[in-house]
Amino acid sequence: MSRKIEPGLGELLRYVSELVESGAEEHYQQMGLKYRARYTPVLRAIRSGAQTVTEITSRTHLTQGAISQTISQMETDAIVSRQRGEDGRQTVVQLTPAGKKLVTKLNTHWSATFEAIEHLEQEIGYPLRHVLENAAKALEQRGFAQRLTSIKQSLKAGSVSHA
Repeated sequence: MSRKIEPGLGELLRYVSELVESGAEEHYQQMGLKYRARYTPVLRAIRSGAQTVTEITSRTHLTQGAISQTISQMETDAIVSRQRGEDGRQTVVQLTPAGKKLVTKLNTHWSATFEAIEHLEQEIGYPLRHVLENAAKALEQRGFAQRLTSIKQSLKAGSVSHA
């Protein structure tokens, strides 16, 4: 007899992310685009004025390594190009003409995406994005490793504290 194992937070977050990404990927294919969902945060950051990997990273909540990898893939796909900045210390990331054309096509898709998110939040009865933003802020203040350590220490001491 096996006992059902409840999914963990990371597992559920990855699963929801996969469901959202696969739905978006399906629409990119329907739009006739060879496009990866992971490009979206970078393109949206560039569209809002970010020009360097550091600026893109700060606007996307993704790691600098992930952003650099994604930009390399986007460069291979001729969506962005990199040039040395005026001071020579930073690299400026710019949309290519093909990248600009792509963003124009994607603007409508992104509007529909946010509307679909709003409908999902209405269906589930709470603002999922707000919950995730609050969770991220709480984990930035006190990391998950710290929380685990605290619980384990409490268990060793014989009482569990959820502080």
